[in-house]
Amino acid sequence: MRAVIVGCGRVGAGLAERLAREGHEVTILDLSTDAFRRLEEDFPGQAIRGDGTDEDILRRAGAEGADWFYALTEGDNRNVLASQLASETFGVKNVVAKINDPVRAEAYTVLGLATICRTRLLVDALARFSGLEADPGATGVRPAEAHHDHGPAESGAAQSGQVAGAMER
Repeated sequence: MRAVIVGCGRVGAGLAERLAREGHEVTILDLSTDAFRRLEEDFPGQAIRGDGTDEDILRRAGAEGADWFYALTEGDNRNVLASQLASETFGVKNVVAKINDPVRAEAYTVLGLATICRTRLLVDALARFSGLEADPGATGVRPAEAHHDHGPAESGAAQSGQVAGAMER
């Protein structure tokens, strides 16, 4: 399996280490060289300093032939953009975006993007610890509910309107 990970924070570094140790081909990207200090010195994958929302950087990282793509930065917008590039420009079939805002995570899932929302996961874990019932929607990665095609007839304004409309529900 070939994986590209955008964001070398604790989650990105941990996932990169785990996948690489299991024998998978892993490339991890981050804007900051210092972020790569989170990786073990003998990390068997590739670490590239660069912007995961830049098409040329993603191409250099091997997104075009990736089996999996994970956008795990701290920025929801950055993660959505990187995920859309991976899916729509490079044809990656398995793409996950970390989205911190639960409302936006739900909206992007409805629009065709698999998401993981740590805010919702943490709220659910703490609520269950307090004796409350589990949130059935807080299950980890939420698969995309639909595929959102970006055909030539759709304009950027129409796409933005769909996101805004889904977020208002």
